[in-house]
Amino acid sequence: MGAIWAARDFCLFLLLLNSRQSAALPEIRDPCADGSDGCHIDAICQTTQGSYKCTCKAGFKGDGKHCEDTDECDLEHNGGCVHECNNIPGNYRCTCYDGFNLAHDGHNCLDVDECKFNNGGCQHTCVNTMGSYECRCKDGFFLSDNQHTCIHRSVEGLNCMNKEHGCAHICRETPRGGVACECRPGFELARNQRGCILTCNHGNGGCQHTCEDTENGPICRCHVRYTLQPDKRSCVERDEATTESSDHNATSFTEVDKRVKRRLLMETCAVNNGGCDCTCKDTSTGVRCSCPVGFTLQPDGKTCKDIDECELHNGGCDHFCRNTIGSFECNCRKGFKLLTDERSCQDIDECFFERTCDHTCVNSPGGFQCLCNKGYTMYGLAHCGDINECSVNNGGCEQGCENTMGGFECFCHPGYKLHWNKKDCIEAEGLPPEKPPSKPTLNCSKQEGGDRCFLTCQSQVHISSGTEDSYTVTCGMPLPCLADAQKNNSGLYCLGPELTSVPRIKTTATFKSGTAKCNLKRSQEKLKESLNSARSDSRFLFTENVQFSYVSLRCTSSGQRPRSRHGRKAGEEDGSSITAEFELDVNVEEVTAESCDLNCVRRRSEKRLRKTIRTLRKSINREQFHLHFAGSDYELSRNPDQPAELAGHCAGGQVLMGRKCVSCSVGTYYDGDQGRCLLCPAGTYQDEEGQMSCEVCPGPEGREVSKVVGARNMSECGGQCSPGHYSHDGFLPCLPCPLGTYQPEVGRTTCFACGGNLVTKRSGAVTFQECETKVQCSPGHYYNTSTHRCIRCPMGTYQGEFGQNYCVSCPGNTTTDFDGSTNIMQCKNRQCGGELGDFTGYIESPNYPGNYPANIECTWTINPPPKRRILIVVPEIFLPIEDECGDYLVMRKSSLSNSVTTYETCQTYERPIAFTSRSKRLWIQFRSNEGNSGKGFQVPYVTYDEDYQELIEDIVRDGRLYASENHQEILKDKKLMKALFDVLAHPQNFFNYTAQESREMFPKSFIRFLRSKVLRFLRP
Repeated sequence: MGAIWAARDFCLFLLLLNSRQSAALPEIRDPCADGSDGCHIDAICQTTQGSYKCTCKAGFKGDGKHCEDTDECDLEHNGGCVHECNNIPGNYRCTCYDGFNLAHDGHNCLDVDECKFNNGGCQHTCVNTMGSYECRCKDGFFLSDNQHTCIHRSVEGLNCMNKEHGCAHICRETPRGGVACECRPGFELARNQRGCILTCNHGNGGCQHTCEDTENGPICRCHVRYTLQPDKRSCVERDEATTESSDHNATSFTEVDKRVKRRLLMETCAVNNGGCDCTCKDTSTGVRCSCPVGFTLQPDGKTCKDIDECELHNGGCDHFCRNTIGSFECNCRKGFKLLTDERSCQDIDECFFERTCDHTCVNSPGGFQCLCNKGYTMYGLAHCGDINECSVNNGGCEQGCENTMGGFECFCHPGYKLHWNKKDCIEAEGLPPEKPPSKPTLNCSKQEGGDRCFLTCQSQVHISSGTEDSYTVTCGMPLPCLADAQKNNSGLYCLGPELTSVPRIKTTATFKSGTAKCNLKRSQEKLKESLNSARSDSRFLFTENVQFSYVSLRCTSSGQRPRSRHGRKAGEEDGSSITAEFELDVNVEEVTAESCDLNCVRRRSEKRLRKTIRTLRKSINREQFHLHFAGSDYELSRNPDQPAELAGHCAGGQVLMGRKCVSCSVGTYYDGDQGRCLLCPAGTYQDEEGQMSCEVCPGPEGREVSKVVGARNMSECGGQCSPGHYSHDGFLPCLPCPLGTYQPEVGRTTCFACGGNLVTKRSGAVTFQECETKVQCSPGHYYNTSTHRCIRCPMGTYQGEFGQNYCVSCPGNTTTDFDGSTNIMQCKNRQCGGELGDFTGYIESPNYPGNYPANIECTWTINPPPKRRILIVVPEIFLPIEDECGDYLVMRKSSLSNSVTTYETCQTYERPIAFTSRSKRLWIQFRSNEGNSGKGFQVPYVTYDEDYQELIEDIVRDGRLYASENHQEILKDKKLMKALFDVLAHPQNFFNYTAQESREMFPKSFIRFLRSKVLRFLRP
């Protein structure tokens, strides 16, 4: 004991002595501390007595001054990895083939049971196999070519449908009525031309470790540290195998000295992996256990436990974190997509896809909202249909009502004229004649290079711009074409002599532009000057000088045209079309009793109009068509995709704010001289955005002008009778509506009668609901004042309120499934079917994304060009299974029930699936019964060069395409699918995407999956 204390005291003495000597010596520089050591970046600097030492870090080799990475994958039999070894700086990492997961030891690979997740996507039965899985069908069904869905086996039909054809995988009909067998990717057709032999290209040949192809199929081998099991597929560690066989081998350990055995078990990794759960390393002090990434070593120093990365800061995931064995996975909420860092979530801009909404699409985080232009209303969640205002109490018109696209107009019988409120009719006799507004004028002239035309509008100008690349400009007042109006044989014009003493011609022309998109931009200053000088120059001779009563220019880009259920045809290009409507008053002063009667003059006018349209067409084709209205000049532009860097690039009624064109708000108008939005002056109002002028407040002549500035609607002009009141001119002073009448609008000269001798509860009633009816009608009904009963709303109409005397017509071309409908969502578009395009297109259930109608039958056909095949992706489909397959979608070779079937379903599947057509052409049918309805489907397709058939089938039949939730979201992302389909249809489009764009569009796992397929396809 004394020796021990002496040694301790001696050590303390040496320490104290050393500290005193250090204090007396000058400060010694430490290169390791100040960074002047010169060690390599991958080396460690260690301070020694009076010097330092550079040592390469673990995983690197060298003298410390120069270190290079040690490639562990070249050492110790592939780094100990049973599948693939990936060297990384200072370390290495084992990875497994598709269909396997890395084991806890970080080296072995274990089979993934794909059937545990969503039944592997199989419609019926999923059977797991080593490295893969396969779907099987119930009796009476056979597996379709997509290897996931099952098709009912027809009782009657061709060989592949109803006979034991003997094909192990795929059966094809031959022209002579026989069968030809094919195998799925990763299999080879056997010599008997019926069976299929597994190869190493499918699920690693069913081998856990190494697979080698032979004539009789794959042969499995194991890594040097493992031994093959009796099943000839699985592998276990050799030490474990030795231990398991020791019960049958009496000499296993009996001849070994017990002390040596104990030492081996405790101090070496050679026996039982040193007791380590994962990685074992022999050291001078014994074994040292470690765990791979994603696991942590437990206090016993042996066991590895999975780290739940999601518990700490949600794993770094923006939205959802799902823990997996040895790792984790980030997922995003609906409406978001996972970025390439596999952590961050980005909002999906649904509005990027031009078919999302009919009119205006407003994107929001995780969703979007569709909006309709004024005069239209929403149906089917994304569509816009014209509101038939005349169906609701005659539109409030006292006499006649005509519905128009996006609006309506009241008109009066002969002897009456329309009141200032545009609803009531007053006697025309004794009223002072109104000053006619200036008419729109079209002037055209021959200049250098061809025709140039100017359309000038000084009054009654209206601009509607529902989207960034569509617009409608109207000028003047249209003449309604009534049911009893006269029409010529070609339908080019209509006459309404009962409304005016001047006959009018109405004609429509369409001007197409193959490369331009709609863009109405203000002319630049230099162009303005040239236009003004041209208009004022006496030498500026007009070849055409026509005054119209009404002009409408409606420009629609290809992406904004009404949806077609016929897909996209070959040769159909992006572009725009301008639909122009002209109304021209016949000059009755040219009528002479001797030489030319009214019909003669009208024919002359038609001839001049046709000539003017031809000149206008040339002007538009040469981009020499200009508009002048509200003090501003505008031109059609073919370069709308350039950024709006100048205010002159904004459309009519818009100003530049920041770098975005914004429409002037209601209550304001765009002033061309000042180049900004101004409040409507007193006595005017504006109830629409993006207008070039304000409307004059209604009122009798001599009435005091309203002092309200910036009035946003007619009622803000002031002085009008409020709802429930009336006067002889619609302005103050006013009287309340008498008992038995009501008035819901402002500024009216009469009140509506309840009808049927009904009375109101009080004077000044505002709605029919204040009339004391015999019964109160529920939604879906209207009150009949003749029978005093509630009548169900007929098909094509609905009513969502109690106690009304009318039903509202469904918007646009929609109708209801049955009578008695209670809301607009029951109005559905039944349009569907047709012949689809040659390269890309889509089929969708009618009224999608709203519920499809009842008792509908749609038929589509796809006829690819020569040497092209069809690929179809079903992102999701919603068909109610409660109807016992009353609603179904089927894809066959032809309409014959026994023809080759590619796809058939009557259920809901939210898991996407892709497949190639089993036939050269496709006949597609969707039918619904009168039972339950659903959202239906929108299914895109693409035709591709048949030289890529093997590659495409290899991709779509591989279950790994659907294994990851992130991969499934790719097949549902319309933007990404469009990019993939564009390249498949036209491979040259691949060069439109940079490598960086491709990496940013798709997750790394998806790119790796496709790359492996392409490389295998290109491998000689």
